[in-house]
Amino acid sequence: MFQFEWVIRIAVLIRHSDLVIVLMQVLRSIPALSELPGPLFLAIGVFDGVHLGHQAVISTSATHARAVNGTPVVLTFDPHPEKILRPDKAPHLLTATTHKIALIRTLGVRHLLIISFDKAFAATEPEDFVQQLVQHSTPLSEICVGHEWSFGRNRRGNLQLLKKMGAQFDFNVVGIQPVTVNGEIVSSTTIRRAVESGDLKKAATMLGREYTIVGTVVPGDALGKKIGFPTANLSAHSEQFPPNGVYFAEAKVDGAIYPGVVNLGHRPTISSGSSERILEVYLLDFNRDIYGKDLELRFIRYLRPEKKFENVDALVRQIEFDVQQARELAAL
Repeated sequence: MFQFEWVIRIAVLIRHSDLVIVLMQVLRSIPALSELPGPLFLAIGVFDGVHLGHQAVISTSATHARAVNGTPVVLTFDPHPEKILRPDKAPHLLTATTHKIALIRTLGVRHLLIISFDKAFAATEPEDFVQQLVQHSTPLSEICVGHEWSFGRNRRGNLQLLKKMGAQFDFNVVGIQPVTVNGEIVSSTTIRRAVESGDLKKAATMLGREYTIVGTVVPGDALGKKIGFPTANLSAHSEQFPPNGVYFAEAKVDGAIYPGVVNLGHRPTISSGSSERILEVYLLDFNRDIYGKDLELRFIRYLRPEKKFENVDALVRQIEFDVQQARELAAL
């Protein structure tokens, strides 16, 4: 089942006072761990959202590795296991895989292992999974996880099993206790609910960053262009949306940031009752073809709910007002 073995090397430019090139390796199979110098320190988890709890797991593992000149590695899964195990009940994501990779990269991670999670991998016994890690690490020094992390067939693997196998194969095991904010445990589920309800401040506090959605710009019906406000229509990658409405937002495209107005919902004035939620953004003073590009959208302020206007002219007048509000907010 671990038949693919390759390494993708990504050069990343990070802005400080000068540009510094940071090389991150993205591994795609457990055997590829053998290419890394030991001892290895693995931070393992789904890490959807890369929130403060996830960051505690990753930073603890990296700190322990640096103390002994070891190699820290973040190990995660694609797609989210729930997509395979319970597809009808799988949650919306806080971060699709490309977004998650980018966020992990910003933590200074130099080695990332992404395991393809499919039905065959889901059937792996937890002991076999750990033995694969031991076999291909030279050597495996530590595994760091959240204290309630479960893995392997029927989720039989847990912290207790890891510690038992650690004693058997001579590696340390660290279980990170929950991180709390204002007395509440930080979790992907709690953050997801906060975003869904529109409590973006709470979500940002638990994430350690403002909530953003990454989507790919796709062709729309071009109605925005016809009425003087061309929008970029986004195909989000199963990420959690906030409530419907109009927002002042910022979008990052090719590393540059542009203010704009987001409409999220069903476009009641011009749509025919479709249940599909549409995410589109009008970027201020922007005139480029960005079809096919990924755009990272940050919701800054809720402006108003969606509304069905009596005609398109009334809708245009409201959009003009929304855009003026956005310009004023962008100037602050």
